[in-house]
Amino acid sequence: MKYRLRHTTSYSYSWAVDISHHLLHLALPELPRQRVKSCTVTTNPNAGRIAAQVDHFGNRIANLTIDAPHTRFDVELRAEVEVDPWSPSDPKATPAWEDIREALCGDGFPEPVRESEFVHDSPMAQASDEALAYAQTSFAAGRPILEAVVDLTARIYRDFRYDPAATEVFTPVAAVMQKRAGVCQDFAHLQIAMLRGLGLAARYVSGYIRTLKSGDAPESGLRGADASHAWISVWCGPALGWIDLDPTNNLICSDEHVTAAIGRDYGDISPVRGVVLGGGPHRVGVAVELLPVG
Repeated sequence: MKYRLRHTTSYSYSWAVDISHHLLHLALPELPRQRVKSCTVTTNPNAGRIAAQVDHFGNRIANLTIDAPHTRFDVELRAEVEVDPWSPSDPKATPAWEDIREALCGDGFPEPVRESEFVHDSPMAQASDEALAYAQTSFAAGRPILEAVVDLTARIYRDFRYDPAATEVFTPVAAVMQKRAGVCQDFAHLQIAMLRGLGLAARYVSGYIRTLKSGDAPESGLRGADASHAWISVWCGPALGWIDLDPTNNLICSDEHVTAAIGRDYGDISPVRGVVLGGGPHRVGVAVELLPVG
């Protein structure tokens, strides 16, 4: 699938910002099933200083400074990307989830060292007794790991209401459990916390999902389109590696998702963050289009 992506973030300030520093997780990565044909990030005002780097998780990041007074700051990503379709082998043929947990524990010395980093709680994906109890229904003794995770994904999709007004950026997992509602970020944090509570490795993935285009049937639309999207990645052992699932849409991710960054939770990889001097109260606007081309 070939896509044309446009992602715009705009900040409007009540009065002038004298200087601002920003960290961007926008530049798309090259992945085994994702090929970036073009990728350009622009800002208005133009950045006086910009430094491109790779972070701890392998994401492409940019640090930039706007050193001219401004009352508005715009960041735009434009990209063309190709994503290959993919489907896993039979989920019932994957290893038992306890075997994966044992490998990740490794009696304190796990062989999959990089993967084991994602077993532990992170600030926005904290395990709770209630979340763990909910997850355990899907993880019967000896159940194949991918079959269990697919079942958990379907239950979250069924039992939790998609409601953009129900939560805020920093709503904790415990509150999402109580509300039984949220958005893609909440459902990703929730499922990650559940899987980590079971001793499994789970990552937070930010990116984009195909936008409903003119002429599409309304029912073909995906929840979380037209904005930055989030889903999870679970480690299923050395043979299968990481497999991405989308609890907001009850999907094993194939060619309708474009990956931007991977981390422990949203706090590691928020698309745009910054520190400003001045500005006062401000408004934020975000617009995303991920449209098939060709």
